[in-house]
Amino acid sequence: MGKYILAIDQGTTSSRAMIFDLGAGALATAQKELSQSFPHPGWVEHDPEEIIRDVIDTCRQVMAQVGPKKQPCAIGITNQRETTLVWDRKTGKTIYPAIVWQDRRTADLCESLKAAGHEDMISHKTGLLLDPYFSATKIAWILDNVAGARARAEAGELAFGTVDSFILWHLTGGAVHKTDVTNASRTLLYNIHQLEWDRALLDLFNIPAAVLPEVCDCDSDFGLTKAGLFENRLPITGMVGDQQAALVGQNCLEKGNLKCTYGTGGFVMMNVGDKPVKSSHRLLSTIAYRLEGRTAYALEGSIFSAGSAIQWLRDGLGIISHAEESEELAASVEDSGGVMVVPAFTGLGAPHWQADIQAALFGVSRGTGRAEIIYATLESVALQTEDLLHAMKRDSGLTLTSLRVDGGMAANKIFLKSLSDIIDLPLFKTEINEITALGAAIIAGIRMKENSNINDLSTLYKYSKIASPGMVQEDREILLTKWQKAIQLACDYKM
Repeated sequence: MGKYILAIDQGTTSSRAMIFDLGAGALATAQKELSQSFPHPGWVEHDPEEIIRDVIDTCRQVMAQVGPKKQPCAIGITNQRETTLVWDRKTGKTIYPAIVWQDRRTADLCESLKAAGHEDMISHKTGLLLDPYFSATKIAWILDNVAGARARAEAGELAFGTVDSFILWHLTGGAVHKTDVTNASRTLLYNIHQLEWDRALLDLFNIPAAVLPEVCDCDSDFGLTKAGLFENRLPITGMVGDQQAALVGQNCLEKGNLKCTYGTGGFVMMNVGDKPVKSSHRLLSTIAYRLEGRTAYALEGSIFSAGSAIQWLRDGLGIISHAEESEELAASVEDSGGVMVVPAFTGLGAPHWQADIQAALFGVSRGTGRAEIIYATLESVALQTEDLLHAMKRDSGLTLTSLRVDGGMAANKIFLKSLSDIIDLPLFKTEINEITALGAAIIAGIRMKENSNINDLSTLYKYSKIASPGMVQEDREILLTKWQKAIQLACDYKM
């Protein structure tokens, strides 16, 4: 085996495997789209068996692509965060489908806990807000709604994990039940100051400690793949949530570095250094990574619908046949023609945190066509980004100078121009496309001593400016005012 790293990137809409060399070059990639299930309004589920099957298949594909002389020496895993699975420790079979991070079924439980005055304590310990987005209420829902599940959990027969833990369990043949600090920090059960599962939080959510995985640093020994799975048994030496992986992959390793990944959702993350920053604007304070024994923290804000809003244009409205067509049609008009889209298909994330708001379309006239609706949908993602950056700047006290972008929407020139105009910052992008997978590979390489030190990584990157702001300030302020009005109107409308 040579000095190559296999990265598993299990996301919300696809599972991908990639092999990287030590110069951050991608040697092979394989990807499979992940089926989405929406059994009720606001519910989002995945098939756990499909996840594991696709992860293993894509890994085998890339290893076949590179041939016997370029086989990986280690594996790094990155994953959709907060998505919740509970499985039988003997069989590895889940007792319920994976409840996806976007799922809102526990909104009422969150509201009742807020009404009882628990949110301040939860936020102080975890850096998070009391919202269905996170794992704890999803675990509680499974234990309370699957017959016999709670008794089995208390007896130690069941295991909980986010997707990373579930993949690890199956890659190691059930030998290892671990997670890393970044994924643990997204559960509402992990104290980000003490770096441990919190007993008071477990009691509050009525979750037995027996179901929890062991929490490790991102660059840890996570065990070996089981015999017969691949040609060789491979060490798993890196594990990290997808947005934290993108932070590392974007080389945002210094205080004040800022990135946004535009995938299914949009995730803005700012490195704030070795101490967490408490947000006054309902942003999340979370663990950015723990590497080489050192913890870095981040401020984060989430846009629940970014790429999924484009999927809605394709699959819901049927006004485009593929995502790339959105750029071509949006380029055919100067602006949205007064149309405003609030893409709250699964609520609104930070800084609004409206779980029960619904998506809305405003400003439609007889002259409105599909190009204007597409333009407004792209613009809505940029407007949500501005909401996050405005809050981040006020919380951190730092001056924002640029934004590093990645993800599928970062290829859309109309979106990028709109984004730069609205946030009033230049945008930069690296020539490396699969940033999240790269971050996982880098972390796995650190453990294997293939990457000598995380601070030496800047030599891997070449950034280029891809958009600069050019909107007149008065026009920008008018647009932002219209956006806030649209959100308020959407909030006021209840079914």
